Amino acid sequence: MLKGKNIVVGVTGGIAAYKAADIVSKLKKLQANVDVIMTESATKFISPLTFQSLSQNFVTVDMFKEPKKWEIEHISLAQKADVFLIAPATANVIGKVANGIADDMLSTTIMATKSKVVFAPAMNTNMYTNPIFQQNMNKLKELGYEFIRPAKGRLACGDYGEGKMADTVDIVSYVTDMLTNKELKGKKVIVTAGPTIEPIDPVRYLTNHSSGKMGYAIAEEAEKMGAEVILISGPTHLKAPDGVEVVRINTTQQMFNEIEKRFNGCDVLIKAAAPLDYKPEEVYNNKIKKGNGKLELSFTRNPDILKYFGNNKKDQIVVGFAAETDNVLENGRKKMKNKNLDFIVVNDVSNKDAGFKKETNVATIIDKEGTEKSYPKMSKRELAKIILDKILDNFS
Repeated sequence: MLKGKNIVVGVTGGIAAYKAADIVSKLKKLQANVDVIMTESATKFISPLTFQSLSQNFVTVDMFKEPKKWEIEHISLAQKADVFLIAPATANVIGKVANGIADDMLSTTIMATKSKVVFAPAMNTNMYTNPIFQQNMNKLKELGYEFIRPAKGRLACGDYGEGKMADTVDIVSYVTDMLTNKELKGKKVIVTAGPTIEPIDPVRYLTNHSSGKMGYAIAEEAEKMGAEVILISGPTHLKAPDGVEVVRINTTQQMFNEIEKRFNGCDVLIKAAAPLDYKPEEVYNNKIKKGNGKLELSFTRNPDILKYFGNNKKDQIVVGFAAETDNVLENGRKKMKNKNLDFIVVNDVSNKDAGFKKETNVATIIDKEGTEKSYPKMSKRELAKIILDKILDNFS
C-alpha cells in the first residue's frame, strides 16, 4: 500500500494520455495521494475533470490561473511529491527538462522538485530512436532522472516498434517499488504456486487449471519488500521472479516434502498453489491401451498440505487460498477453521474475472478473528500487495 505517500503525475500531450487515467486510478486504489499536472496539449486528449474525479484533487494546468489555495502552486507541489511521475512523457517535455527550459506549469514544477522524477516515454519509434532524443534521455539519466522503458508494439500512427508507453500495471509497480519500504527484510517467506500433476502411466497424468500467476505475483512482491523468498512451484510457463529461489516440483507429495524441509526455518507460508487432493492408487509402468469397455481407476488421498502445516505451526504465519465454485464464503470459513490458518483468501473460480489463468482476481479475506473483507476486481499483483500488507499487520 502507498498510504501517506504523495505522488505528482504529469500528463503531457500524447495519445497515451488516456492511459494516465488508469495510472491515477491504480495509485488511488493503493491509497496514495495523487496530484495531477497537465500540459495544455494534454487537455486536447483527455479532460482535466477526469483526473480531478479520479484523484479527488484539483488538477493544475495553467501557471497563471487564479490559484485554488494561497500558495505558490508549482513550489508546493514540487515540495509535496515523494515521487514525480511523467506519464506519458513526450519527446518535447523530456527535451525541455534536459535543456533547462521551464515554460509551463509541468516543466516548471519538475525543475523545482528535489524528489525522484520518473519519465514513462511515449512517442513514435523514429522519434524514440532519434539521436537528439537519445542524447537528451541519456543526459537526464546521468543527472539521476529515471526512465521506464517503453514497450514494443503497434503505435497510434500505425508504425510498429519501440516507443509505446509501458503497460500501466508496470508503471504503477515501478513507482510502488520506489516507495515501498523493505518491511519484510529479515523474514523468510515460502510461497507455493501452480498446479501439481499425478502420473497415471508413462504418457498420461492428472492435473488442474491453476496457472501459478497468483503465487508468482506474491513471491515477486514479497521479494521487493525485502523478504528472502522461496517459491515452490508446480509446472508452469511463468518466468521465475528476479531474486527468488525457485524449487520446481511435480507431485503433491513432492510439494509437501519441499515445504517440510524448510518450514521450521521460515516466518511465513503462503500456500497459493492448487495441489491435487487425490492421486491414482496405481501408476502403470506401460501405457494403458484403449479397450472396448470402461476404464476404471482407483484413487487415494494425497497429504493435506495446508492442514498439516497449519496445525504444526509454532510462530509462523500460515496463509491459505480457497478456490470455490459454490457456497464460497461458507466453504472458506470452514477451511479457515479446519486448517488453523491465520487468514485465508477466498475466491469464486467460476467468476469470469477471478478464475484460473486470469490476470485479475476478486477475493474475500477471512482472518482467524472472523473479520471478512471483500475486494473488487483487481490485478493479481495488486491483490498480492494487499495479502502481504495483511501479513505485516500480523507481525505487529
